[in-house]
Amino acid sequence: MIRFLFVFALALNFAFAQEKNWQGKFEQLDQTLPTPNEYRTGSGAPGPRYWQQQADYVIAVELNDDNQSIMGTETITYHNNSPDVLGYLWLQLDQNILADENTLASTSTGALVDSAAAKTYATRVSDFDAGFKIKGVKETSGKPLQYIINNTMMRVDLPQPLKSGDKVSFNIDWSFNIVDRSIFGQRSGMEYFPADKNYIYTIAQFFPRMCVYDDYEGWQNKQFLGRGEFTLPFGDYKVKITVPSDHVIAATGVLQNPQDVLTKTEMERFQKAKTTFDKPVIIVTQAEATAKEKTKSKQKKTWEFHAQNVRDFAFASSRKFIWDAQAVKIGANTPLAMSYYPKEGNPLWEAESTRAVKNTLEVYSRMTIDYPYPVAISVHTASIGMEYPMICFNYGRPRPDGTIPPQTRKGMIGVIIHEVGHNFFPMIINNDERQTTWMDEGINSFVEVLTERERYPDIDWSSDTPKGLVNYMKGDTRTKRPLMVNPEQVIQLGPEQYAKAAMALDILRETVMGKELFDKAFKEYAQRWAFKHPKPADFFRTLEDASAVDLDWFWRGWFYTTDNVDQSIDEVKWFKLRDEKSNIENKNVKAQRGDLASNGSNKANPFNGAPQEFTLMNTDPQLYGEFRSRIDDKAVMQKLQGKNIYEVTLSNKGGLVMPVIIEWNYKDGTKEIERIPAEIWRINETKFSKVFVKEKEVASVVLDPRFETTDINTDDNVFPKMEKDSRFDEFKKKAD
Repeated sequence: MIRFLFVFALALNFAFAQEKNWQGKFEQLDQTLPTPNEYRTGSGAPGPRYWQQQADYVIAVELNDDNQSIMGTETITYHNNSPDVLGYLWLQLDQNILADENTLASTSTGALVDSAAAKTYATRVSDFDAGFKIKGVKETSGKPLQYIINNTMMRVDLPQPLKSGDKVSFNIDWSFNIVDRSIFGQRSGMEYFPADKNYIYTIAQFFPRMCVYDDYEGWQNKQFLGRGEFTLPFGDYKVKITVPSDHVIAATGVLQNPQDVLTKTEMERFQKAKTTFDKPVIIVTQAEATAKEKTKSKQKKTWEFHAQNVRDFAFASSRKFIWDAQAVKIGANTPLAMSYYPKEGNPLWEAESTRAVKNTLEVYSRMTIDYPYPVAISVHTASIGMEYPMICFNYGRPRPDGTIPPQTRKGMIGVIIHEVGHNFFPMIINNDERQTTWMDEGINSFVEVLTERERYPDIDWSSDTPKGLVNYMKGDTRTKRPLMVNPEQVIQLGPEQYAKAAMALDILRETVMGKELFDKAFKEYAQRWAFKHPKPADFFRTLEDASAVDLDWFWRGWFYTTDNVDQSIDEVKWFKLRDEKSNIENKNVKAQRGDLASNGSNKANPFNGAPQEFTLMNTDPQLYGEFRSRIDDKAVMQKLQGKNIYEVTLSNKGGLVMPVIIEWNYKDGTKEIERIPAEIWRINETKFSKVFVKEKEVASVVLDPRFETTDINTDDNVFPKMEKDSRFDEFKKKAD
């Protein structure tokens, strides 16, 4: 044993001597991840004492179509399921993001640009009165509660401490003015149509909402600055929305009073849609919506919606809405896929929207859990993609003449899949968006890509591939951030938190783990954390726990660094075993073929000359140690006789360790793909040599031939590098 360790130590010393900047890329994340406990286990599953809070809402709001404002009142019932005693509660006031002297305005940066569009300065000179107007916070008895507003947060002091297991109810009255999204670009707001003088209202963050209080950090206390989205507890909602009587409302939850707000014809169509699975049923037609645009009723109606076990509530309202719906079979459930859109969205929306909702529910349910909610809604308005439980707001508008550019259709389908997919991440698997964007945007984008490829093969999705990420990966490191940072610090939000995270998981599935193993582990994560609050460590640990694959090296490289992938073939040497009979023959062959190593263009190409010869010796008995058995040396030599033996030297120039994928192109025209796990880099993170034994003679060697790893420089991925070689030309054409 001592002798073995001595020999092994010499080998390690040699390996590390070749690598001066060892960075521990295969070290475990034990000290980086939070310590497992009784709330969150080392396996990534919720622990035996896992808990989470609940917030139930009863809300009544009225939308004023004359002055574009919202007025509302709510009763919140907050359940303290934590082991802690709470003396105060924190709520989110996200409408305050545009209020005077808010954190966003005071911390925004930028330089003056000459000849800029006037629109870019509209918000600076606007006198729009933004933000919540809190009119009162009271106990249900009517007694005022003390509160203090801190930008987009509000603290409510309780008259008595809220003990573990108890609940408290209180009321809030409030109002706010609805922002024009064409000016302020917010997630919630209105779009105005000058031609018919009507509005589409897409309303969210419209009521004071409870912050999350959890085992991980107590109260969520990150201000809303725009990029980091929402962190919300689950609860039950009962919401009444009063609007002009000719408006149609799309909302989170199930409509409770259709007989009060729908016509008899609309009711019949709505009922038919619930049992129609092959295509959408039009509930409000384009002709009917166009007629309502002209009348503008001054009467009012109140729509009531109930939703159970959701983390938020949003709605859309307009007299311009066309409405269609169809049933979708998801396991034992039959949710309604529905779309609401103005005539400006047709003919594209009638043809594609509800179909995209259906496709999304089916693929995501297969990958995660069966979609549990009763509806899934896509609403069309300009220049947005935004998600809430059971409802989302999406862009994609044809030209005024009704023609549909291919990119418009592609973008519209992609955004609907993405936003409907958010029902799963984070509306059900409910991560903290305010702190960790990739856990919803990146994971959701990954399943979005799978849906796009499967259900829309007629569309070119090549940009949503590892190859499509290369330009970002080889970009300026000064504008990059690791995935494991708060989104407010990110410069390239889309390429990083969406695309990089999505492609990391795509590579994990396709190249590192394999589809079957990955899919089982991914589904395990979704099932463990459905209707709970997972953290990054829960995701990392679950995928390892459910697959028996140590992925700490992958998480470390892809999520904690800004390294890129840049593997290169430095050298390939060709050998054959020498024996006594072939010595003269090999020398003659070499003389006949010529030593082409001196030819300038083929200087580095061993395949055009003769192989180098090497010798195997009979084994010294000392190498057997105490073993009495012996290897048949001649049999080993005979098996290697005539074989082509290649020593390949590869370098990792980008720092991100990844599997090595080698394509062997043989002289007889055949090919072979050989995959080597990333652990090949575990001893030396920057360079290794490996010996391969082949039956056939090799003509060339190619790294990552299918562009699976985001390698940023393919010029050094082919050996020998011969510009006039058709194989190299073909590879470069694919790479570019």
